[in-house]
Amino acid sequence: MVPPRRRRGNGHFAADKRSVGQARAYHCHMARIVFIGAGSTVFARNLMGDILSFPELSESTIVLHDIDETRLRTSEIVGHKIIETLGVNAKIEATTDRRVALAQADYVITMFQVGGYKPSTVIDFEIPKKFGLEQTIADTLGIGGIMRGLRTIPVILDICKDMEELCPQAVLLNYVNPMSMLCWAVSRASSIKMIGLCHSVQHTAHQLATDLDIDPESVRYRCAGINHMAFYLDFEQEIDGKRKDLYPAIAERAQMLPAPMRGDTERSDGGFEGLSDAVRYEMFKRLGYFVTESSEHFSEYVPWFIKSGRQDLLDEFGIPLDEYPRRCERQIEGWEKLRTRLEDPDGKVRVVQSMEYGSGIIHSMETGQSRVVYGNVPNRGIISNLPDDCCVEVPCVVDSSGITPTHIGVLPPHLAALMQTNINVQSLTVEAALTGKREHVYHAAMFDPHTAAELDLDQIWALVDELLAAHRGMVPEALFS
Repeated sequence: MVPPRRRRGNGHFAADKRSVGQARAYHCHMARIVFIGAGSTVFARNLMGDILSFPELSESTIVLHDIDETRLRTSEIVGHKIIETLGVNAKIEATTDRRVALAQADYVITMFQVGGYKPSTVIDFEIPKKFGLEQTIADTLGIGGIMRGLRTIPVILDICKDMEELCPQAVLLNYVNPMSMLCWAVSRASSIKMIGLCHSVQHTAHQLATDLDIDPESVRYRCAGINHMAFYLDFEQEIDGKRKDLYPAIAERAQMLPAPMRGDTERSDGGFEGLSDAVRYEMFKRLGYFVTESSEHFSEYVPWFIKSGRQDLLDEFGIPLDEYPRRCERQIEGWEKLRTRLEDPDGKVRVVQSMEYGSGIIHSMETGQSRVVYGNVPNRGIISNLPDDCCVEVPCVVDSSGITPTHIGVLPPHLAALMQTNINVQSLTVEAALTGKREHVYHAAMFDPHTAAELDLDQIWALVDELLAAHRGMVPEALFS
């Protein structure tokens, strides 16, 4: 596909607003949209509300699939309540049979976690602690991200295999982490068309606008890199058709103490509050560009912030060790109360538009209305100083012809060098998962920036052995032969 003319801004904050007049003249598209992992009820609720709020998609069939019948039932109830709230003529189906769900699908949205909080996430945190290796989130990179990748790549490839048989023309919209590893594996091992979706680009832009006390809808940006390590190459404010570079204002804010605090107790991952953004502002001061992923995530992608015996660093930058387990515990603690409220026959479900890209992609492909989203796609000449076919996060134009990544060219060399340290780990994890060669798991951990900064080689080998043994049955069996 020929890349479209390069676009500098995007204005995502306003792009998906529905006008009043829009509902008066439209053609309904009865798409079949499948949610794999629909037991993630809060996230599924947000996406269902987003999709069915488009008049053109209001008669779609949404098929909910999960292996947990109880959670699936809750999501099904929520889906019917969303239809009632919006007054639309959509259809909700629910099944624990994945092949039944995928049959004749137009779009497949993945939102699952392999192994859950217990046992897998607990294993990913507790075993490394025995070796003195601490983590914050452990879902993207680091030893936790490597193990999550090894657990998840076989499952997503099984889904793709079913799609190749049952809905070969469907588009796969992936929200599952580790994003880059999964997208890279699918691009190597499947013919299915796929885009990886994350909210870090648009959320961080909104946060920066808030930090600068400006209207988020006036912000225009161009961003590129890899998932959770993309940087704003341009970050501007548009007023009366004129653009102003906002990086000088960000530089001023970076000199102010304390760093901005982040918090959102309504997040679908259990919420967080009172977390410092000092790591990202420190990285901006060192690199000259602002990164998209949150400080608590980013701190474990690099070797400079989490170090044994350096409580001073944790205090200075407000780094929350074990943050993801805390979120999981909070989510589990509040689930029964939330489920009771969502399933209350007399209760209503409020629909509020999220900032997720999934619904906009489906709307553009169905209607031809062009929009720009940030997606994770194979690097086929998009970023010239990153490896071919690695997974990159770049602006993509979406319309009835499909999803077209925007050419970026050469990234600033120091940004590309930083990304390469993460791409090394992604590449070796994918290689291990696809070939079954255990040595590449050791290599991935060996080259991981945080792991290598904390452990010697014998410790890394022993850590990998213990983790693989603990996850046996969920990671490729070939790794044990």
